[in-house]
Amino acid sequence: MATSATSSAAVRAAFAGLVDYAGLFPPAQLGMEAALAEYAGARSGPHAWMLARFIVPESRLDELLQCDPAAVPLSVIAGTADDSRSWFAAVQASIERIAARKASGVAIEALEVLLPRPLSQRETYDAAIGQYSAAMAQSGLSHVPSYIELPQHERRNTLLPGALASMKRHGLLAKVRCGGLTASSIPPVGDVATFLRAAAEEGVAFKATAGLHHPIRGYNEESGFVMHGFLNVLTAAALVRQSVDEDTVIASLEDEDAGHFIFERESLRWRDAAVSADVVRDTRAAGFQSYGSCSFSEPVDDLIALGLIA
Repeated sequence: MATSATSSAAVRAAFAGLVDYAGLFPPAQLGMEAALAEYAGARSGPHAWMLARFIVPESRLDELLQCDPAAVPLSVIAGTADDSRSWFAAVQASIERIAARKASGVAIEALEVLLPRPLSQRETYDAAIGQYSAAMAQSGLSHVPSYIELPQHERRNTLLPGALASMKRHGLLAKVRCGGLTASSIPPVGDVATFLRAAAEEGVAFKATAGLHHPIRGYNEESGFVMHGFLNVLTAAALVRQSVDEDTVIASLEDEDAGHFIFERESLRWRDAAVSADVVRDTRAAGFQSYGSCSFSEPVDDLIALGLIA
């Protein structure tokens, strides 16, 4: 199905630094010491080239630092509030604490934040995105990549283009949630395709989170429902950059047959559509940058079983 990981440029382009480790979060939900130990083991293992940052909530930074990790690259989730009226005060205070930690030498490489739900039918995300950007500038963290997640609600797709345009204006990145602990938390394939298309058209890079436990979409016995696959999402994101039609993008996201995803030495092919390793690299750099997974061994083992990596 693939050439070896050491010889296939497309494989390296697809999976290098793809996984942000989220062992603190469900369903793994490890303790801090156990999660850091898992991360350290992965960083020293043969597939460390696939590993990116360690994800930690800002509220647990002190706990992490008490474990004295050696220069662990972090993606920190800023604290917020459910009530949009108090959201800005909460996120501003959280950013100030993050800035103080970064100034003391903590390796904070990225931030993540969930926006508040709109209070009215006329409200957009422009104000919250602008407030977040201003807080980052005031704290001296504007140079740190920030991934902005829109909350799930009935107007999300309607507000998505405007939100991405606002992120672009403020130099921010996007974050898309692909699952969770319940079937209702899994976004429809059409919603994922809409996000990929809108992000590409606006030129906003993104990370994904939740639900992408396996490379290929399929039924997950542990959860009891069908989950998206990270290789499906990556392939669809690459196809979007080649301006394929919407039906093709949706079909690549829906595909549960691993045999349809072929890595050749210099290309990734899905059925009759092929994208070069250069397009895959561009997709990773300017599109699908990483995804959060509570396990690192699970995606690695799956890719090995599929013959995609050694």
